Amino acid sequence: MAEINRAVKGTNDILPNNVHKWQFVESKMLDTARLFGFSEIRVPVFEHTEVFKRSVGDTTDVVQKEMYTFDDKGGRSITLRPELTAGVIRSVLENGLTNGPLPLKVCYVGGCYRYEKPQAGRLREFHQFGVECIGAAEPNADAELISLAKQVLNNIGIQRIALEINSIGCPECRKNYQQALKDYFKANLDSLCDTCKDRLERNPMRILDCKSPVCKDICKNAPVVIDYLCEECENHFSAVKKHLDAAGIEYTINPHIVRGLDYYTRTVFEFVSGDIGAQSTVCGGGRYDGLISQMGGKPTPSLGFAMGIERLMMVLESQNAVLPTAAMPDLYIASMSENASLKATALCHKLREDGFSVQTDISARGLKAQMKFANKIGAKYSMVLGDQELDDNKARLKNMQSGEENEINLDNLSDALLSALNQEALNTLTDTISKEQLF
Repeated sequence: MAEINRAVKGTNDILPNNVHKWQFVESKMLDTARLFGFSEIRVPVFEHTEVFKRSVGDTTDVVQKEMYTFDDKGGRSITLRPELTAGVIRSVLENGLTNGPLPLKVCYVGGCYRYEKPQAGRLREFHQFGVECIGAAEPNADAELISLAKQVLNNIGIQRIALEINSIGCPECRKNYQQALKDYFKANLDSLCDTCKDRLERNPMRILDCKSPVCKDICKNAPVVIDYLCEECENHFSAVKKHLDAAGIEYTINPHIVRGLDYYTRTVFEFVSGDIGAQSTVCGGGRYDGLISQMGGKPTPSLGFAMGIERLMMVLESQNAVLPTAAMPDLYIASMSENASLKATALCHKLREDGFSVQTDISARGLKAQMKFANKIGAKYSMVLGDQELDDNKARLKNMQSGEENEINLDNLSDALLSALNQEALNTLTDTISKEQLF
């Protein structure tokens, strides 16, 4: 197949027969975030490369191996965003949003880009929903953010999801931990992959996030950061757990969670599914108290999380979740003559202004073909216009599912269609209640 007719490797099309599922999931995410006081923010899809080097960390796989970076026509180094937090923080600082009421709560949905080996649940173009809470230092902020993530997953219909939490401490208490890691990994130096050998001196915690099976096996017995927390970080983590307990949110402590980006501090967490194989993490986040100062702002405690929408869609499919069906046209108007076609155009225009979804023939089909098309697109009602209907100013409104027909005046079509749709909705609700009573 010619390249012009093939999507770039690692990218997927979201087709019309599936996009309504994405729209449902995204709207649920944003609506749930609003319940917690979050407002949507939209930032550019590319940034100056330094934004990601300073925030994500130049020892991470993301910066070293995975970023789409190029020089623009002005000779500036530009990078397609591999994640959204850095761009959001850049925007917050540039626009002085930290000068307003704090905490600042923002949420987003957007595409991200990483040059990785494509596999199930891991694409080169992928989409994330995420939130950032800026200016909140207390442990209950961590618990609230986790609560938001859990409620988002619940509201889109995800089941059998597990919360894992950890604390990776602050820069001060991590110094002893980093030394302990260096001592441990030096004893296994010959077995580490080349990348991890380089990480050993620069940032040994990155070894814990290595995907190499050999390195993963070595990491199983490595020291865990939770044993090296300072008193302040230990108290913070203890308080986070108390707030999660108060909210009735179940969790397990996974001392091996470190997250893949350098800006995290203290609380880190993941929501994990057992239904999609190796790429089991569907949500990851935590606290990043040093990021804003790292990017040139005043020290400001902050935290956030992101969810991979492709992975969530995989989980929903594997769990046979019930998602809304695509919206079908309220009415299809078939026409049998040129004058009838003109009338259909006028009626469609008026009905769409009134908020109805209406279609008519725009392909010069015969009547039989028009009715077949109305059936294929799932029109709820249909109506045929011919010369006789124009003379009488009346037509028959047909329920495409039951076959029931009612004569209506064309001048009152909008009211008649609304009444028919309302009655259909009432009948559906009654049938549903009756079925539930049977069981």
